[in-house]
Amino acid sequence: MMQRPQIAIVDSNTLAVMGLKQLLLHVMPIMTVDTFGSFAELESNEPDKYVHYFVSIDILLNHRPFFAERRRKTIVLTLSVNDSSRISDFHSLCINQPEDQLVRSLLQLQQHAHAGGRNMPPMPQALSQQILTNREIEVMALIVQGLINKEIADRLNIGLSTVITHRKNIMDKLGFKSVSALTIYAVMHGYVDINKI
Repeated sequence: MMQRPQIAIVDSNTLAVMGLKQLLLHVMPIMTVDTFGSFAELESNEPDKYVHYFVSIDILLNHRPFFAERRRKTIVLTLSVNDSSRISDFHSLCINQPEDQLVRSLLQLQQHAHAGGRNMPPMPQALSQQILTNREIEVMALIVQGLINKEIADRLNIGLSTVITHRKNIMDKLGFKSVSALTIYAVMHGYVDINKI
């Protein structure tokens, strides 16, 4: 059996690390995510086994030679979407933005680097099977595009209570609790174009 690819998050901000880890596990369920509070912790854990490093800007600046050699695998965590806070030659991700925008940024990074599953292992069978009915997929697509229940009912010409039932069934079948997780699922499975969210 093929081992799951591993991602490292290197940041001293424990809360930010925990949140990012959860989002990454939703975006890339086939990955294993390890977290490190310092560069020393990463260094003592076979750092070259990781396919990506999500690293805080201060740790990157203090250990630039290491990350410069691994530039294509490194994503710098910034606190501003402003271009001046980015470090040239590195991909960056602003972690100081609303959840839906952060999810969108992660999905864009993932699609840019791994379009069509490039450089990624195949999805486990259970994750690649169609779990939802065609109608549930239609409802899900409209949910992640930001429509409210009434608008979905009108668009699909079904009752409001039917939309609510579909919504509950979708969340139950997929085991999700948030629209962000649903958005990630919908984009990753090709049900919704990232430009429509």
